[in-house]
Amino acid sequence: MATDTYRPLISEVLRKVNNAKTKAEKTALLLKYNSQTLRSLFIWNFDETVVSILPEGDVPYTPNPAPEGTDHILLENEGKKLFYFVKGGADNVKQSKREQIFLGMIENLHPDEAEVLILVKDKKLQKKYTRISRALIEETFPQIQWGNRS
Repeated sequence: MATDTYRPLISEVLRKVNNAKTKAEKTALLLKYNSQTLRSLFIWNFDETVVSILPEGDVPYTPNPAPEGTDHILLENEGKKLFYFVKGGADNVKQSKREQIFLGMIENLHPDEAEVLILVKDKKLQKKYTRISRALIEETFPQIQWGNRS
C-alpha cells in the first residue's frame, strides 16, 4: 500500500517551483509543500528587516557525503533553530557558539539543503532559484507579516 507521506527536501521543492512554467503551477507547489520552515527561509531571504548575524560569504565546511535519504538531518526539521542566526533571535548566544551551531547544521544536511541555507544566510536564494521572487511569496502566502513593505 503506497502512502503519500514522503516530504521532499526543501531544495527539491525550490527546484520544482523554480522549474514550474506558470505562476499558477508555482503557487500550487508552494502551497502543497508549505511549512513553517519553508516560509521562515523565505522571510529570512526576502525581508530586509531580518538581519543575518552570521559572517557573509562562503562557509568552509565538509559536505555530508551520504546518499540522499540516508544519513542526513532535514532542513525541514531544523527550522526551529533558524532564530539563532538572525538579529533579535538569540542575541545572548556567543557568536562562536552560533557559528558552531550553523556549521554543525550544514555539515549534517544534504549538500543541496546546505547550499539553500548558505544562500538564504546571505539573502541570495534568488541567485540560484531565479524564478522565485518576493512578489510570488507575498502573493502565495498573504499571511506572512513582512517587516518592511516594499
